[in-house]
Amino acid sequence: MPFLPRPHEIPPGVEHALFRIRPITVHDVVKDYDAVMANVDRLRRSFPLWGWPQDGMTIQDDLIDLAWHQKEALLRRSFNYAVMTPDESRLLGCVYVDPPEKAGADADVSFWVRADQDESGLESEVERVVREWIAEAWPYESVRWPGRDLSWDEWDALPDA
Repeated sequence: MPFLPRPHEIPPGVEHALFRIRPITVHDVVKDYDAVMANVDRLRRSFPLWGWPQDGMTIQDDLIDLAWHQKEALLRRSFNYAVMTPDESRLLGCVYVDPPEKAGADADVSFWVRADQDESGLESEVERVVREWIAEAWPYESVRWPGRDLSWDEWDALPDA
């Protein structure tokens, strides 16, 4: 059963002066791998329950992950969007729109931005834009933001969906 109802178009993303948010594909593997490997500690702190990225992750492992994300989106089961520079030269982070594993929400949304962008204020702008985009372009009434509005420990303590 699809997470995104069939009549609803898959949101294409967001154009912004500082970044572009669009579906991630296998063609992003080099840029994604660079971003992930440059931010391993940050990602493990940001997503402590995911066990990602795993030790020794290779570019081939990342290619498999991206292929999985791309297929899941085509099946309307979950969605991974790349946060790119406007010229597409660099991947700045990712946004995940997932079906809830825990009761009490229609969707779980999380995201990350590269650590080298901390001084730029990019993360807060991405968060502002993504929150607006989710509210306007997606059909979910109750969206949960694990790691943002509640801690991952609080999220983990919720009853399973």
